Amino acid sequence: MAIDPKKTLDAYKAKRREFRILEVPAMQYLMIDGAGDPNTAPAYSDAVTALFSLAYTLKFESRKTLGVDTVVMPLEGLWHAPDMESFTSRRDKSAWLWTLMILVPDHVTPEMFAEAVAAVEQKAAKKKQETPALRSVRLETLDEGLCAQTLHVGSYDDEAPVLDDLHHRFIPDNGLRMTGLHHEIYLSDVRRVEPVKLRTILRQPVERVR
Repeated sequence: MAIDPKKTLDAYKAKRREFRILEVPAMQYLMIDGAGDPNTAPAYSDAVTALFSLAYTLKFESRKTLGVDTVVMPLEGLWHAPDMESFTSRRDKSAWLWTLMILVPDHVTPEMFAEAVAAVEQKAAKKKQETPALRSVRLETLDEGLCAQTLHVGSYDDEAPVLDDLHHRFIPDNGLRMTGLHHEIYLSDVRRVEPVKLRTILRQPVERVR
């Protein structure tokens, strides 16, 4: 069976209505940056396509050449904006800046990544398909360290009260302050799960107030 890091990594465990503090280790991701409303910006859908194309190519190549089979991890996103209230009290999606990501195993090297990009391009060319975002994807390590997180169940548009509670109650009440970018992990496939049942980990890097 394929290795599933979601079942072994503490960073991918969260419960609804439970906020907790944890140490998130440095991990390696496929990453791509963009901006705008994820529901309407073409760059967002292009980025998702590029990430999953590369993730599956790396999965199959790792299984073939290394004998290591790992599940393709869910889509994740780092989100920020000039005014962070656009995520909570004022949901102005047009102002959002994002970095979309997919976790990949540590055995994926820069050389393997470059070969995967070339393989996806070659496959797309044979099918006469465009890959506008492919060359914008990078392989990078993210080290978030101390974080606060919880599980949200429901529509993405219903996250605001949970984020407000996380940002303005739980974090300061525990002697913490926000440091890095708001992080979301999309455990559900939005194409197959109705909005009220979507499961999303909401994470916020923090530091202790001295």
